Amino acid sequence: MDGADIPAFVQQIQHLFPRIMRYLEAEATRELIGLEVTPAQMNALVVLYEPKNLPMGELAEQLGLTESAATRLVDRLLRMNLVRRDRDEVDRRVVRVRLSSYGRQLADLVFQRREEQFTRFAERLSAGSREDLVHGLSALLRVFQDMEHEARTPQAPFSDS
Repeated sequence: MDGADIPAFVQQIQHLFPRIMRYLEAEATRELIGLEVTPAQMNALVVLYEPKNLPMGELAEQLGLTESAATRLVDRLLRMNLVRRDRDEVDRRVVRVRLSSYGRQLADLVFQRREEQFTRFAERLSAGSREDLVHGLSALLRVFQDMEHEARTPQAPFSDS
């Protein structure tokens, strides 16, 4: 894509993304029906699903929250019996969070609902469209990751020499 195509691309994306997000948010709400958890609480359960237990700081970072906000979220999840909080065995100052068996069951149910949802979605696309979509979304994710990395990496001072 040359520079002349970028304004048209930006316009298309600005038109598409809010509509796509509306559908995704509606699906996310539907997948939580009857589970008595908020989307933010479910996001935490999803983040905790694979790594088994995370330090509180890393959980906060992955959720895009401050540590104090993540702590309040974990407190609520703890009261709901969805997570467990433990001190790190090596460094007692570090607090680790992991799913309880009930939290894992709840996350399993949501993953099952998501799989059904994405299967219905995929059945309506051709194989080529599915491949193109995965390719495009993967490229977009790489760009977001690169931009996030650049934002976190200190820039060298400008030198005029």
